Amino acid sequence: MTAASQASSESPDITGTGPPATSSLQTAARWLLGGALMFAGFSHLTSKRQDFQAQVPRSLPLNRDFVVLASGVVELALGAALIVLRPRRTVGRVAATFFVAVFPGNISQYLTRTPAFGLDTDRARLVRLVFQPLLVLWALWSTGALAHEETQRN
Repeated sequence: MTAASQASSESPDITGTGPPATSSLQTAARWLLGGALMFAGFSHLTSKRQDFQAQVPRSLPLNRDFVVLASGVVELALGAALIVLRPRRTVGRVAATFFVAVFPGNISQYLTRTPAFGLDTDRARLVRLVFQPLLVLWALWSTGALAHEETQRN
């Protein structure tokens, strides 16, 4: 796919048959999510490395530090991709998939009652679980992927 066809695949279509363009609010939300992911990714590699290890399920047959470092690199890449890459819908789907993939770590942290990031009560860890699906929706909505899926079904 050429750069011109990529750009046009996300531009508004005057016939109404193409994918809708994202709004200024969606663009701001996408940039905010991208920045948050880049900050989290940087934290994986530096100051919060041990806290992130608390989220790696003990049942995962990989070195916990490796998982934290690898997921930090992925978060850095996803954050940058949300800000600069097209097609944005694809990046949104990949980010949403990532949020689903790391959700078992949040569940593990809740079930094992492991404190990290100031989440030192079951209630605080449970509240955090509620926000993970919102990150999935945020990634899909801010990139136009959510609206695109709905137009494909209709």
